[in-house]
Amino acid sequence: MRRRSILKNKRYLAGPYLFWSVSFVVIPLLVIVYYAFTSDEGGFTLVNLAEITTPENLKALGISLLLSFVSTVVCLLLAYPLAMILSSRNMNQSSFIVLIFILPMWMNFLLRTMAWQTLLEKTGVINSVLNFLHLPSLEIINTPYAIVLGMVYNFLPFMVLPIYNVLIKIDKDVVNAARDLGANPVQTFLKITLPLSVPGVISGITMVFVPALTTFVISDLLGGGKILLIGNVIEQSFKQNSNWHVGSGLSLVLMVFIIASMALVAKYDKGGEGSML
Repeated sequence: MRRRSILKNKRYLAGPYLFWSVSFVVIPLLVIVYYAFTSDEGGFTLVNLAEITTPENLKALGISLLLSFVSTVVCLLLAYPLAMILSSRNMNQSSFIVLIFILPMWMNFLLRTMAWQTLLEKTGVINSVLNFLHLPSLEIINTPYAIVLGMVYNFLPFMVLPIYNVLIKIDKDVVNAARDLGANPVQTFLKITLPLSVPGVISGITMVFVPALTTFVISDLLGGGKILLIGNVIEQSFKQNSNWHVGSGLSLVLMVFIIASMALVAKYDKGGEGSML
């Protein structure tokens, strides 16, 4: 009886989380699905999903995929060595450096991106310093390079932390055993460290690629509205054109990438080792 009472109390404790999930996850998704498969008259249609095949939307999706892929690769190349360095330090040193990476995440995403806009614009801080030193100006604002830079800056912590979390869990005795058996540092990395860190890498790739694919703020501010990503198309469908049906249809198509990424993480990170915490 006591055990049943404890289980019953636990169910009650789960009530607020269930309410939150239903109210802010399930219901909004159902609304998107409804608008995606209906027309203005309320009838069933697949036209909204087919909007992704128009030349403009395909171009926006292609650019989004390309820039997301580039930013994910750059984040991985920067994050993995950094995570290895952090994992080799003692707890106090690594915790302080990790805190430095987390600090920008406590600031508003919009403000972080606007700060880079101020730095990169033609009369911004960076060009002012370069002009003072009589060096050529840096003209990357309103270009794909500026968008990639903004993506890398905003999403790099999401790549560093999962990889770092996995690397610190690797048993040092396994690495030392490989070295005792004659493996050099490169062989040890390729045979031991890299395979064991795959869950963190997959988790990091997912956590960078998905938000980079769906972003619209970075392209608006650092791209000057000249480079249209699929996120911008969806935003315009909802806000400027007031066409919730097309916007929902395009959003539903993007969910395919999110579901695929979740399946990828579930396959390679079954134990949740690549989580950020």
